[in-house]
Amino acid sequence: MSKLIGITMGDSSGVGPEILLKAAGDIPVPYVVYGDIAPLRQLNDQLGLGLTVASIAGAAEWQAGRVNVIDAGLLRPEDLTPGRINAASGKAAREYVVRATLAALAGEIAAIVTLPMNKEATQLTDPHFTGHTELIGELCGSDDVTIMLASPDLIATHVSTHCSLRQAIERCQQPRIRRIIELTWHAVQRLKPGARVAVAGLNPHAGENGLFGTEEIDEIRPAVEWARAQGWDVEGPLPPDTLFYLAVRRHKYEAVVCMYHDQGHIPSKLLDFEGGVNIALGLPIVRTSVDHGTAFDIAWQGIASTRSFLAALDMAIRLAELEGVTN
Repeated sequence: MSKLIGITMGDSSGVGPEILLKAAGDIPVPYVVYGDIAPLRQLNDQLGLGLTVASIAGAAEWQAGRVNVIDAGLLRPEDLTPGRINAASGKAAREYVVRATLAALAGEIAAIVTLPMNKEATQLTDPHFTGHTELIGELCGSDDVTIMLASPDLIATHVSTHCSLRQAIERCQQPRIRRIIELTWHAVQRLKPGARVAVAGLNPHAGENGLFGTEEIDEIRPAVEWARAQGWDVEGPLPPDTLFYLAVRRHKYEAVVCMYHDQGHIPSKLLDFEGGVNIALGLPIVRTSVDHGTAFDIAWQGIASTRSFLAALDMAIRLAELEGVTN
């Protein structure tokens, strides 16, 4: 099994390539980049970083002291439009993720760290694309995949993510909630043994005994009772408007199972926008990601922060070691 970490460089029109190159000297383990060498070399020259950016055919050709790129050969310098939606770079970013995922499944790399893609750009050539997590889950044959956002102050997972609010309500059903609680429980126990998990309600005041909706009574509470029957320290459903205060300020819970995307993403990004890490749960491989987007407004200007990327990298290394992949 390889000890290499695989990094996808994200959409070349965004901050992904810049973050990768700026952080290259701070990456503590051997790694390979899945991407295109043309934008990386151009940006390396533009920012005056003085890195050696080398093209390799596969992970086995990795060499120390340089940025080793498994070059997809999809983008030329004239294809680049930093800071603007670009169908070519959106399509290429998807291909990097596909190649890295297949390499991880084949044992060529120990984990994947992904830099940001732009959904709108990728949808210009793949209208069904909804996000990294869903694409990787499909490639792995995994149906029950969820996003876990992790920072020192809060861990949040999600019953639904990239869908409309109407669809999120429809997906708030007991089997799915049970599965996300299960994934969350096992993940946080590996990262923080003895961690306590809270489950948020869907409706205001967690439905207030059916006054504002019955999802808590019909779907969420039975899932929590099932989890407690497994011997897990899980509580809920709890009112979302006070739950995060109890978790973050009172330190009553280490992780929160959220019912939809914004319920977990808003507090997570408010607490630690630059340092948060996105972890995919329910996969047979290790995959982490930065918890921010392509930031077109600052792309290729040399000012993007590397903090979330380095945190995601550190988390990938930790998880790979817990899995025994890099031992």
